[in-house]
Amino acid sequence: MTTLLEARRLDAGYDAMAVVHGLDLVVEEGEIVVLLGANGAGKTTTLLTLAGDLPLIGGEVLFDGRPAPRSLHARARRGLRFITEERSVLMSLSVADNLRLAHRDFEPCLELFPELRPLLDRKAGLLSGGEQQILTLARAVVGHGRLLLADELSLGLAPLVVQRLLSAVRAAADRGMGVLLVEQQARLALGIADRGYVLRQGELMLAGPADELRADMARIESSYLSAVL
Repeated sequence: MTTLLEARRLDAGYDAMAVVHGLDLVVEEGEIVVLLGANGAGKTTTLLTLAGDLPLIGGEVLFDGRPAPRSLHARARRGLRFITEERSVLMSLSVADNLRLAHRDFEPCLELFPELRPLLDRKAGLLSGGEQQILTLARAVVGHGRLLLADELSLGLAPLVVQRLLSAVRAAADRGMGVLLVEQQARLALGIADRGYVLRQGELMLAGPADELRADMARIESSYLSAVL
């Protein structure tokens, strides 16, 4: 199995002030890795640093076994796809034009997400939040992307939409894409994941196969509670 992404002793944060300390993390080809933790644990900071949107404070990030390019754009050219907490669509453009920006031929997007077909002429800003996120995911997982970093796909969405999104992420991994998923809905995320990491106040608290972490949900959930008490 090919290691797509590796963080070694990663220190990440803002203005040289680390909020994540000494994190080791690996994402292999064809697997979903979930990054869990309470609000403020450092999950989004980690993702932004791995994507190249934040500069490293310490440690190193490897892509395909080599030092990752510094910028997000350069990493994207190497096959990285990054979905942030915000809806990554152009609201004034139609669904079709949003897809064209990412794919010259967007028919594979419609094969994966047929629910987008009747919406092609509609402006993205008129879609529901779930439809916007489906459009975002279609742009990210179809094509030549090799590694997906996704931050809170489920944020503010109905359970059925969340299940649809997570099943599509699982399908992308089964086709060979590596996925690092930040998700607040720990049980759902672990249900589709292969492995997971749990952060608490910027430190690695737990790591292991998803089934082992599911069996330790009480400990994981108690770490969420203790972070806000």
